[in-house]
Formats: sequence, C-alpha cells, structure tokens
Amino acid sequence: MKASDLIVKALENEGVEYIFGIPGEENLDFLNSVKESDIKLILTRHEQAAGFMAATYGRLTGKPGVCLATLGPGATNFVTAAAYAQLGGMPMIMITGQKPIKTSKQGRFQILDVVDMMKPITKFTRQIVNGNNIPALVREAFRVAVEERPGAVHLELPEDVAAEDTIETLFETNHIRRANPEIKSLQKAVEMIQEAKRPLLLIGAGANRKRTSEALCEFIDKTGMYFFNTQMGKGVVDERHPLYLGTAALSDHDYLHCALERADLIVNVGHDVIEKPPFFMEHGGKKVIHVNFFAAQVDEVYFPQLNVVGDIAFSIKELTGLIEIQQDWKFDYYERIKKEVDKHISTNSDNSQFPLIPQFLVSEVRKALPENGILTLDNGVYKIWFARNFPAYQPNTILLDNALATMGAGFPSAMAAKMVHPDRPVVTVCGDGGFMMNSQELETAVRLNLDLVIVILNDSAYGMIKWKQAAQNFENFGLDYGNPDFVKYAESYGAIGHRVNCPENFTQTLQKCIESKGVHLIDVPVDYSENHKVLNEELYAKTCIL
Repeated sequence: MKASDLIVKALENEGVEYIFGIPGEENLDFLNSVKESDIKLILTRHEQAAGFMAATYGRLTGKPGVCLATLGPGATNFVTAAAYAQLGGMPMIMITGQKPIKTSKQGRFQILDVVDMMKPITKFTRQIVNGNNIPALVREAFRVAVEERPGAVHLELPEDVAAEDTIETLFETNHIRRANPEIKSLQKAVEMIQEAKRPLLLIGAGANRKRTSEALCEFIDKTGMYFFNTQMGKGVVDERHPLYLGTAALSDHDYLHCALERADLIVNVGHDVIEKPPFFMEHGGKKVIHVNFFAAQVDEVYFPQLNVVGDIAFSIKELTGLIEIQQDWKFDYYERIKKEVDKHISTNSDNSQFPLIPQFLVSEVRKALPENGILTLDNGVYKIWFARNFPAYQPNTILLDNALATMGAGFPSAMAAKMVHPDRPVVTVCGDGGFMMNSQELETAVRLNLDLVIVILNDSAYGMIKWKQAAQNFENFGLDYGNPDFVKYAESYGAIGHRVNCPENFTQTLQKCIESKGVHLIDVPVDYSENHKVLNEELYAKTCIL
C-alpha cells in the first residue's frame, strides 16, 4: 500500500470525518488518497481558518479535528491556529507537506524547519521519515492530542515518503480512562470546605467536559454553594441557576469580585492560568482548592493550597458524597451580591439608542437564540459584554477564546460548529476588524450550504484597543480605518447582506435570519461609549459594602 493511502486509512481508523485545509503540490499523493476515502475534504480559503475550524471541531466533539497544509507558507499560516488550539485546550492534528527528504529537488526553495517551528506551540511534532512508521505515529498523535490537557499535534509528510510502498498495519484505537484522585486529597478538600465560613465555587474551561455538568449541578444543589465561572467555563451549569453570581469577564473590580473579597475558600474546578485570571491570589489571603485533571502550575497570581488531581467529574461526585451540610456557612452576603449583579447586568438594554449599545445587542441575541443555539465570538471589547451579560444555558453554547484571544477565529469557529450541529442555529458576532481577517471564508460557507448568521459590529476601528488607549489617557491615534460596504461584500460571495438602521430593525432582522436558510451577514453600527462609562467609571466607583 502506498504511504499516502496508509495514512488516510489510519485517519479513517481514528474516526476522522473531515480534513480542513488547502493542499499544495507536496500533498498531491495524500490528496488523491483522500479522494478514494470516506473522509470529506473541506477546502478553505486560508490555512488559518482551516486550523480554527479543526480546533473548534475538537472543542465540540472531544475528538481531534484534522487540518492540512503544504510546506513553507502553508505551514506558517497554521501557527496562529496551532497556538489557538494549544492554549485553548482543543485537540487538533495538523498535517503538512514537505519536499522530498531523500533527494534534493529544488535546493532550499520554500523549505523551513517546520517541525522545529512547531515545537513551542504543540504537544507533539514529528516528521514521518518512513512510511511504515505511519500507523504508530498517527495513533500516538491522536492519543497525545486528547490527553489532558488537550492541544495541538503536528505531523509532516514529505513528498517522497508519501509515495513509498508500505506494509499495512493499523493500531487498534482505545479509550484511555482518566485516573481518579487520591482519597487523601479528597478528604483534605472536604476538611477545608467544612472548616470554611464562606466557600465559593469557580467553574473553568476544563470543566467543559462530558459528565462534569451533571456532577457540578449535584454538588451545588446539595451544598447550596454560590458559584461563578470563567469566560470559557460559561454554560457548564445553567446560568439561570439562583446561585449563579456571574462570569469573571474582568480580573478584578466587577460586582462578583465583591463576593470574592469576602470568600475565605474558593473551590476552583477546571481552571488553569492559561485563561485570563478570574481573580488574583495574595499571600496570606483566601485559600484555594484546585480541582483538575492536572496539578496547578505555580504562578504569581495563582498558587492553590491543595491540588485534587484526577477526573473532574469523579472528583466532584466524590466530594458531593463526602461533604456534610454545614449550618454555619455564611452565604447571606453572596445573596446580596447576587441581587446587585442581576440589577446591573440586566439594566441599560436601551432600545432607543442608535448606533446600538453593547447591552442591547447582547440582550437581543440572547432572546433570539433558543436554549441549544450556539453563539461564537471573535475577539474584541464586545467579548467582555457578552461574557458578563449573556447567560449561557448549556455547555458549549457560547464559544469564545479567553486563552490566545486571537482575532479572526469567530467566523471559522461558527462554520465548524454548524457542521458539528447542523440542526442547531449558529450565530457569530464579530468586530469589523476581526471579521476581515478571515472574511474570505464567506465563499467557503456559501459553498458548503451552511445556514449561518454573521453579526458584524461596525465601528470602523479596533475598538478594544481604543478603549484601552482612552483608559490610559492617551490621545486617539492609529486605530481607525475604513470598511467595505458589507452588504455588497456579502452579496459578492453569494451570501445575503442586511444593514441595520434602527434598534427595532436589528431585532427583526436577526430573528428572520436565524429562521432562514443560507449565509446571512448583518452590518450593525455600534456605539462603544458605554465601555468607559460602565467598565471603567461605574465599576471603579462601586462599593462592596452592602
């Protein structure tokens, strides 16, 4: 069997459905082998978008998404997507081509040491130097990609190796069970929780796994403990829950941080320091129990006193069974903070202002999407508004990136989400800056016949940085640009464009687009003056004494 046929057989053996990417001449043997397989090639218009789609597929399914590129510039275009998957804990396999390694074909033309380039941003990277090594390398790549914490893996398939004759031997796939925590650490955790007066539960991205949601709901219901989450932990527990305090969209100075100041113990489930800190630890301050698949790396702002290491769902179920309800836990202050959070988060959804303010946008998107609808976000200041103001009802129904926090990922992520869940409505909200970084994928979405809604928040500037610039008392400089006519731009790709001219028009248009077939783009003028008013002035003027 030809080596390119063997690697495709190995991918089929792993259950691969799609390969996202752009082939080059060094991939032609591989491409021909894919043609004869059941795997669908999803041709994109940029390798970065292919990587974002593969990473999102991995995030939603738990199985590595696979993406393909050629050597040189094709491989370098994977770098941002690799970092996105690696920091975000998303299992992904990248396959790149290379010139022949046994005979020189064109000198050093286009040749980079891609394997070495990928080392700092992947869990595993290897050049395939012999076709007979393919089954073992593919099996190992998939094992490493899904092992906690999940991330990016890279394989390089040189052109001459792909054409070699090989012996067909495939490895049986197997599910590796995660280890259970040590009983002593569970007992110590129970002791710390029961000695605390004001314990608080934090839910992070690592808790966004199967079985963990149910276990955490049981824990909360039994203990009556208030909880909050990180941005990437949104939806693990239904945020309509009466004990939900909010999302740590900022690292400090928000209303829920008043509760954090009073907490003497935080049970931190599924968080690590790669995600933007939801709070800062201080020496001699509150205690923290770290519950995760891996121990916490010691960091200046995070150094938990206890690690409960093992399968998260099992750990939480065990803690739920071992904990005795304490009558002297003091949750009355959290109850008052909950009322304060709800009051401030739910206000200012003003439907009279135009251009639209962020609070109104968030409110209308939440109303328009059903409980299982999926929202993806690109990166910009609106991500903070959605993290704070948008209640998520189910796991993985709001996909945002709070690890690499790269622009350009929101739209490709939405495309992958729609492919994984074709029966569920998908809306992506992008800034005009982030959308234009991968806007060419409109053609891909139209070609794939996806039903998708793209909401572009149009302020003709890099709004997040303008907000930071103003907050530091710098003059407005270097962040404004012009935009295309987004309606005509969408239509040129075969999508359907809409332009909003008043608040009521946005509400009606969004609902109509969600209920319609095809790719819909909505151009929404946005007013970010609320950024400074609320996120700076209001929050810094608040008092935690209630």
